[in-house]
Formats: sequence, structure tokens, C-alpha cells
Amino acid sequence: MLPPTRRLNRAPVAALFGRERPARAPRFFSIMASMANLTLIYGMRLLPEGEVTEITDATLKLANGNQAHVTMHTIEGSRQEIEDQLKRSLDAFFDFYPEI
Repeated sequence: MLPPTRRLNRAPVAALFGRERPARAPRFFSIMASMANLTLIYGMRLLPEGEVTEITDATLKLANGNQAHVTMHTIEGSRQEIEDQLKRSLDAFFDFYPEI
């Protein structure tokens, strides 16, 4: 069984992820902010509780030949708890990119 998911409230990013955002965004974020369109990579699957024994990162192949990795996350609970947590997590994710 996977460890229980931490219930997050609407708090600053530092409180959610245990670290402060850098004072100056890395060059990647500056480039990303100037793009007209972005691609959000995500995936979802519902399984019975206790069914999953391991989760690994997903590997992306980029147009320039490089690879990138996406960390997979789990949320467990009732349908409403999952929906609420997913909305909070999405808000927190975009808090990392205030320039877009």
C-alpha cells in the first residue's frame, strides 16, 4: 500500500513543497513565459486502494533529442477528496510559474 497522501490546504508554495521559490526564475522559465502555447503533460488512472505497489517517473522524449522526466503523484480518498486535492495541486503547480 502506498503511503497516505498529505492533505494540503491553500497555502503558499513554500509551505506546500518545503522550499522557497528562487528569487529569480531560471532561464527555462523566462523562455517558457515568452511562448505563445505550452504543453501540459499529465496522466490519470483510478485503481482500487492497495492495488498499486510501485510508481516510477515517466520519461519524455523531446524534439531536440533530449529526455525529460515527469514525477508521478498519487492521491487517495473518496471521489470528492480526490477532486478537491487535484484542484489544490493544480493551483500550487501554477504558483511555480507566475510569469505565465
